[in-house]
Amino acid sequence: MQFFDSVASVPGDFGPSAVTIGKFDGVHVGHRAVIDLLERVAADEGLTSTVVTFDRHPLAVLRPESVPRALVSNRQKRELLEEAGVAATLMLTFDDELRALTPVQFVDRILVDALRARVVFVGDDFRFGVRGSGTVDTLRELGAERGLRVVSIDDVRPGGARRASSTWIRELLDGGRVREAAELLGRAPSVRGIVVRGEQRGRELGFPTANLAPRSEGFVPADGVYAARVLVGETSYPAAVSVGNNPTFEGVPEKQVEAHLLDVSLDLYDQEITVSFVDWVRGNVRFDGLESLIAHIHADVVRCREILGVPGP
Repeated sequence: MQFFDSVASVPGDFGPSAVTIGKFDGVHVGHRAVIDLLERVAADEGLTSTVVTFDRHPLAVLRPESVPRALVSNRQKRELLEEAGVAATLMLTFDDELRALTPVQFVDRILVDALRARVVFVGDDFRFGVRGSGTVDTLRELGAERGLRVVSIDDVRPGGARRASSTWIRELLDGGRVREAAELLGRAPSVRGIVVRGEQRGRELGFPTANLAPRSEGFVPADGVYAARVLVGETSYPAAVSVGNNPTFEGVPEKQVEAHLLDVSLDLYDQEITVSFVDWVRGNVRFDGLESLIAHIHADVVRCREILGVPGP
């Protein structure tokens, strides 16, 4: 996949292209349906399938206090778009300069001059240009004058009810409902980060854990215990994962992600790993003592084995 981080980095001979525009946070099943359509039309018409997206949610600039947490990092988004088969991605920096473009400037500078777009796929609620003044009708009018066909795309509604959206996925993850979130994402929700040294409490209890650095990529789900799979290099390992601040101990920072790999002992310090959440096991509770905590951890591991289909040692 070709990747461009600015309009200036797009080569002069790029295209002609078929384009879709959006935040693409999570690259979920709704996004993938659009991408599938984009790729089919691009193949039929000899165009380069291209996604135009942004390096941050527009609210990060417009109303920082209201910006939602991103489901994926920019690096994860780029990888997911490439896996989806997109030929090219233009990731624009959403800043004051971009937000100040008029609808005409947006169409001319980005779609016409840079990408040489012939067809553009957008949702019915698509807005662009300064203060969101451009609508789908605006885009159609400008496109008709420039030989640019505009196609309005339908929402994807799993089960025929609510449309697939990043907002819905965030709600599910905030509730620990990772299995349902996976259905909307088309894959298990995951976080990726570097393994750092913790307090070694898990090792002392007989359940050593790989602790992710606080600044990890991806959306960390609700506090609790999860059955998960951990990717180390090219190898995936079954795991029991704890998310939260471990209320049994004092002074533990919030939202730690600690993965206990089943049936294997690895030195993972300073390595990057990916934790993919498969299913919820239980919420976090405060235990009366170490014996009660250890008994519950044993039960958690048994339950994780059942969910993941991993027999006992």
